[in-house]
Formats: sequence, structure tokens, C-alpha cells
Amino acid sequence: MSELLESQSKFASQTLTIPLEKGFEASKLRNDLTEPAITVGKYAGFCGGASLALQKVYKASETEKLCTYGSLIHNKEVVKNLEDLGIFSIDNIDDADGRTVVIRAHGVPPSIYREMEEKGIQYIDCTCVDVKKTQQIVENEHKKGRQLIIAGSANHPEVIGHNGHCDNKALIIENVDDFIKINFDIAQEYSLVAQTTFNEEIFSEISQLIQKSCTKVRIFDTLCASTKNRQKEAAQLSKTSDMMVVIGDKLSSNSVKLYEICKENCENTIFIETINELLLKFPDKGVKIGMIAGASTPPETIKGAFIAMSEVLQGNGHAEVSFQEMLDDSFVSLRTGDVVIGTVIGVINGEVSVNLGYKSDGVIPRTEFSEDQSLEPVNCVKAGDEIEVFVVRVNDGDGNVMLSKRKLEANKNYATLETAFEEKTPIQGKIVNIIKGGLTANILGFDFFVPSSHISDRFVKDLEPFRGKTFDFHIIEFDKRKKRRIASRKDLAKVEFEANRERIFGSLEVGSKVKGVVTRISDFGAFVDLGGIDGLIHVSEMTWGRIPKVREILKEGDEVNVIVISIDSEKGKIALSLKDESNNPWANIDDKYPIGAVVTGKVVRLVPFGAFVELEPGLDGLVHISQIANTRIENPQDVLQIGETIDVKIISLDVENNRISLSKKAAELSLEYDYDDEAYDDENYEDDTDPEVGSEE
Repeated sequence: MSELLESQSKFASQTLTIPLEKGFEASKLRNDLTEPAITVGKYAGFCGGASLALQKVYKASETEKLCTYGSLIHNKEVVKNLEDLGIFSIDNIDDADGRTVVIRAHGVPPSIYREMEEKGIQYIDCTCVDVKKTQQIVENEHKKGRQLIIAGSANHPEVIGHNGHCDNKALIIENVDDFIKINFDIAQEYSLVAQTTFNEEIFSEISQLIQKSCTKVRIFDTLCASTKNRQKEAAQLSKTSDMMVVIGDKLSSNSVKLYEICKENCENTIFIETINELLLKFPDKGVKIGMIAGASTPPETIKGAFIAMSEVLQGNGHAEVSFQEMLDDSFVSLRTGDVVIGTVIGVINGEVSVNLGYKSDGVIPRTEFSEDQSLEPVNCVKAGDEIEVFVVRVNDGDGNVMLSKRKLEANKNYATLETAFEEKTPIQGKIVNIIKGGLTANILGFDFFVPSSHISDRFVKDLEPFRGKTFDFHIIEFDKRKKRRIASRKDLAKVEFEANRERIFGSLEVGSKVKGVVTRISDFGAFVDLGGIDGLIHVSEMTWGRIPKVREILKEGDEVNVIVISIDSEKGKIALSLKDESNNPWANIDDKYPIGAVVTGKVVRLVPFGAFVELEPGLDGLVHISQIANTRIENPQDVLQIGETIDVKIISLDVENNRISLSKKAAELSLEYDYDDEAYDDENYEDDTDPEVGSEE
């Protein structure tokens, strides 16, 4: 093992070596030069968690075959060094292939432990002790029913692990702007934690704001001590230096934050992963240079950078081998399949040119820029932007490096889909097509089949309204080998329905006026969507007048203003009405149509036992067949026609049942009429039921 850890070149940063013992302390690196001077931060380099994880791995590798779940730490050189020892990272537990799995320093969700235990897979837990503490806090607070808020990057492995300890129900915020968007529930209790490498200043600001936003909150300062010290030192050193050099992996959260802190205080700040990237002209005498490194940066990398810079500075620009010559001989090495970060040079005709620190520039063709082919690269990136890319070919035939951003997105999205499938977490997608047996949904650039029985929690006859709509889905089948991908929103639709039902039933009151859309017509009424829950307008509640055919009044798709007349939350029924009391024609009917008055009306309907006459819109009266003429008639149609205007006399009012009895014969003869109860009993009105009109039952 010691031979593997020996330095292989003059500059240790060019070929990484990692000692089992931390035989180098950054704080002891102080150049004797008085002009210019290099100051290395006391807290630069490996944190205790990273150092301990590597020690465990190197020791275990002497007797076991290992693989790591995800990158052990965020440092490409460390990962490459482990690969040289035959220790590769996996993203799926099934790929362990008999090896002992090393849990990364950033930790994993509980589901990963359960899966390994169920499958009998051995593992070594290298989760950082500070990360473990945060996971325990999250789990305990979740069990107490508190809503977790995690300050950190949603895609960071540590945050993904924390979220798994509260059933993936945490609210994740990356900055103050994200925090402001939260709608706090006054009755809910909240708990705030942070990614261990989160920016201390921003966390402090969020902590102050959350105490003003809700009264029931518990704040846990889960930033690790070394992170705080490193960030404070970076701030102090960058304020007193003319130039800052930040060393760390550009995918490392804590290294990126160090760069942001230094850049804020020292404009002349550069961010490098190895000494090879230190493409700069050294300053004149008297200039102070500060050097700081992230928690995942090996001590030997810092030492190599310090030695290289010191040798050039000692030569005062006249070293035997100039720094630029060293760089010319040690360009970044690239291999097909590498994922690297470069700097955008420019965008010409849809192609993006990228500086990779390699002897040739990289090119991203327009078709390889994004899964979304409608995106124009010129609108997405500009010169100077840092961009992560996938190396397709090191030489495309024209001396350029062929790159792809689309493949990188696809790989990341595929990993996200796998996680969503394994964790059974919802993921958003868009319905793009209707096919035999169901629909096609695009989820993160991949097509998924959605069976028609899984688009809703109830039977859906017409799938077309779902086209182009965006929903959350559960991935219920995800087979890479068979390329079989199936998604469902059945369970989610049920949850949405119940949530809508609870919300709507909680907000409605009898007598309230609401808006809705007619979704279905039946013989006995119309169903109206009130925002996810249907209510019924019975045919008898359509108008104040005679009972109509429903389709004479409404059609599917109509927007209506309705009145809630009853609510049965247990049965889930809501009764609605189109009849508004403000225009009820039966109001004050005694004053408008007193018994004995002769009025004019229009014949609107003929039935075997008489004729219905409209006195005003919504107000009909019955002229019994015996009261149409002075002589006996067999059929009202022999005497009257629909639309005909006639004089009638009010002979009876039944306000309680909204019925008026009329007489054409009495109006014509101007005679008083003795009302015959048998002639105008309820049976005559009950016969006025269209045979096509039924009941809800």
C-alpha cells in the first residue's frame, strides 16, 4: 500500500497521492519570501470526515474487494486514484456484484441501507459524523410531526440523504429567495437544519427570517465546525490578499462556497482543481497571495501547488523552468467519457466553443446542447460561463474535442429517474401523445407509457383532454435492459381528489354562490365541476318555471354561476341550483296575481289534461281541459296552439307548491268560478312529467 501512496512526480498535484497519515499540515507552509508572499489557510484541505473515510477505505482494500455508493468524496482526483486501486463507484446497489459497498461521506437515504440488508450486501459506513448527527435530527423531528426545512442544494448527495430520513417530505431551499416563497401554515410546527457545508452567513439570515415568519420553529445549527472555520478564514484571508487561489473540485459544494466568499472580497480570485489549471501571470514584488482549499482537497494537492508557485517566485521570473513551460508540458488529459468543466469561449451558428484547459478547444454541436431541441444555445450561455460537459470524442477529425451537454443531462436525468423509481417519489412529466391502450408522457426527456387505467383514479373514457397537460407521476416500472418504462398517476390522482374534496367541502356553505363548469348532462340534471369535485343541479333546480329538458338549458362545457343548496360531506354530495331568490317570480305572488284577476299569458305547452300558460318568464299556470272552453272538448290542441296569447282568470294559488290554476272560460265569460278541488288536484300537476325526465336514482 505504501508504494501506491508514494509521490509519482515532482508536483504531487499532477498525479494525486493520498497518504494514510496526514503527514502534511497546510498551516506550516509559509514561504520565506518577503515579496511576494504566499499564505496558505490554516484550515485548507481535508476535513476530518474526508480523511477518516479515506483511511477506512484504504485499510479495507487490503483484504476486501470494494466499491463506493456514489463518489466517496467530491474530488475527481481522489475518485481516479481509487479507480486505479480497483475501487469503482456505483449508482445502483445491484451493481455491487459481490463487493463490499462503501457508503459515501455525504451519507445516503435509509432506503439504501434497507435494500442492502434485504439483499445481504456487506457495507462499510463512511458517513461523516456531522452528517450522521443531522440525519438523526431530521428523523427525530419528522417523527414528532414537524415539517423539515433543509438549507442546501436539492441535488447534493448529503441533502438527498437527509430528505430520505423524513420520507422525502422536506422543503429544500438554496437561498433566501427560495425561503421567501414558502407559504407557512400557522398551525404547523417547523424544524430548520442545514447541509453541513452550507454558507454560514446565508444560514444565519434564513434563521432570523424564519423566526419572524412562524411562531413554532426549532432551528438546528448543523454546519460542521471545520466548514465554519474554513469559511471564516477564507473571508479574512481574501480581505487582506491581492490574489486568492481556491483549490478544490468544482462539483464540491464547500469548495464552490469558498470561491464565492473569496471572490466577493478579492476580485482577483481563481478557482482550480490542480496546479495544471493555474494559468496566470505572477504578480510583481510586494503582492500578497492567499491560498485556501476545500474539505475534499487532498493535502498533497495543496502542497504541490504551493511548491510549484514558490519555485517560480523564488526565481523571480527567471526560474530554470518557467511556470508557463510546466503548463505547456502538462495540459489537462482528456478521455472519452470524461465529465469535465470548461469555460464558454463563444457561440457561433448554434455551436458552443469551450475552453477545457486542453491543447484543443471543445465544441458542443447544437444537437448535443440539450434534450429540448427548441432551446437556442446563444440564449442559454455566453462567453465566460462555466459549463459542465461530457467528452464524446477527444478528436473529432478537425482537431477539436467533441462535447455533449445533452448526454450529460440524459445521464443525470436517468439517475434521477432511477432514484424516483427506487424511492417511489413523485416526478413531474408531460403528456405528449395518445396511443393504443393509454398515453405517452415525457419525463426528464424519456418517454414513459401511461396505461389509460393509470391516468386517473376513476374510469376515463376520453383521454384527449389530458394531452399537453403536466402532472406528477409515480414510476411503477423502470427496466433499463428491456427499455420498459411505465408511469402512473392513479394513486396521486386519488390523493389530489381527496385533498380537493376536503378543501372544497371545507370552504362551501349552504347559500353561497360559486362558479363551475358543466362536465356531464343526464336526464335528471347536470354535473358541475367546482374545482375537482362535482356537484349536481337537479332538473327541478334549473328554472323557476316548468320542468324542462336539461339540454334545453345547459350543455357540457358551459360555465355557470350556481347556488349551494345542500352539502352531504359523508356521502360526498353537493346539491346546486340555478334558481336565484333575487329573481324568484313567485315572490309576492299574491300581490301580482290576486285570485279573480284576469291576465294575459302565452301558451307554452299542451298536455292531455290541459295547457300551461306562461304569465311571465319562470311563472307558469295550468288551464285544466275543463276550463279551456264553455263546451266539452276532447283535446286541448283542438282549441289552443303553442305560442298563442290568451286571457285567463286566476282561480287558485298554491304558493307552497308553486302552482297556479287558471281559467280561459271564466276570463271570457267574466264569471266567478267556484273552484273544484277534484278538477285541479295534485295528480294533474304530477302528470306534467316528461317521460324522458327521470330522477337521480
